[in-house]
Amino acid sequence: MNSENENTEELNEEKTVDETQQNEEVATEEIVEKSELEIAQETAAATNDKFLRLYSEFDNFRKRSAKEKIDLIKSASEDVIKNMLPIVDDFKRAMAHNAEVDDADSIKQGFELIFNKLYNSLEAKGLKKIEAKGEVFNADIHEAITNIPAPSEDMKGKIMDVVEEGYYLGDKIIRYPKVVIGQ
Repeated sequence: MNSENENTEELNEEKTVDETQQNEEVATEEIVEKSELEIAQETAAATNDKFLRLYSEFDNFRKRSAKEKIDLIKSASEDVIKNMLPIVDDFKRAMAHNAEVDDADSIKQGFELIFNKLYNSLEAKGLKKIEAKGEVFNADIHEAITNIPAPSEDMKGKIMDVVEEGYYLGDKIIRYPKVVIGQ
């Protein structure tokens, strides 16, 4: 019986050891699972934080870009206006001078000088006149107002007269020339 008791005790000890090992394995698995869950939660929190920071940076960039664009537009018009102020002063002097002068030629010369000053100032900012008279009509560049009979065969389809000048600003057309076409 001793031997049976010993065997039973050994079996009980083995069961206890097996149960302890199983409990330890279950606990280790739970720790591993908790660790994986914690890792996933930490990763999600870090990713969310990164997203919020990136979103904030983008929002700040968007606002800063819009403000810079508005400032650029304001400063561009400021530069043009500063260049036009001397021309305004010239017009004031011309009007004051015209009240005292009866000579039409000097008045014409004064206005020509002011016009040239204005036009040169605009050319310095990138304005360029579109040459149209005598050119072949191009619907991409010209705006036709009317057709008239051409005086000769070689003038058919060409621009006979320019009613309103057209202009480029850099490479962009800012006003199309209004033209009369020979037919």
